[in-house]
Amino acid sequence: MNKVTYADLGLKDYKETWDFQIDLQKKIIEAKTEQSRGDNINYLLFVEHPHVYTLGKSGKENNLLIQNSVLKSIQASFYKIDRGGDITYHGPGQLVGYPVFDLEAFRIGIKDYIKKLEESIILTLAEFGVASSKLEGATGVWVDINNPKRVRKICAIGVKVSRSVTMHGFALNVNTDLNYFRYINPCGFIDKGVTSLEKELGKPQPMDKVKRILLNNLERTFHFVRV
Repeated sequence: MNKVTYADLGLKDYKETWDFQIDLQKKIIEAKTEQSRGDNINYLLFVEHPHVYTLGKSGKENNLLIQNSVLKSIQASFYKIDRGGDITYHGPGQLVGYPVFDLEAFRIGIKDYIKKLEESIILTLAEFGVASSKLEGATGVWVDINNPKRVRKICAIGVKVSRSVTMHGFALNVNTDLNYFRYINPCGFIDKGVTSLEKELGKPQPMDKVKRILLNNLERTFHFVRV
């Protein structure tokens, strides 16, 4: 069974966390050339970020609907980054997960990897009484997919893979300030809304409980042990 080093980074700057992921990814890739497959290393980071918008390499800049001056006024930053997907928002009250996994060690491809991330989120939301599912033609986790006028995203997913080692990951809206999504076309969509666990349940949810449940579901879905 694969071993995963888990770390809760608390509230941490986006760029610092991005650089940290890059270092971890390089470490795994280098280790793969030097160690036997039985000695593989993997990492899982949980973090919240100060207000930030990130644009994936295939995204369109016009999906950011505000100018730099407005970014400053709402205390948000903006980065063009190297993951797939379009634009998204990260901020306090949102649980961001960055698995830095060697997919060869897990014996899965990128499609199965994303599927397992989605399944872990869906299982977690179910434990809070929120029914969610995948949406055909779109990554992430959604609520009310059978109602086109009300379908809304509760978790975004965007990844990068180099030498079968992942970076970036998922962003689950727990107690997120959803007003920040008004300044973008989330993930490039103009006809779908966003939501949070707090909005669905009508009150803030304990982040520590969400982390604990999601971590357990990731362990079961990916079949790893924490170290």
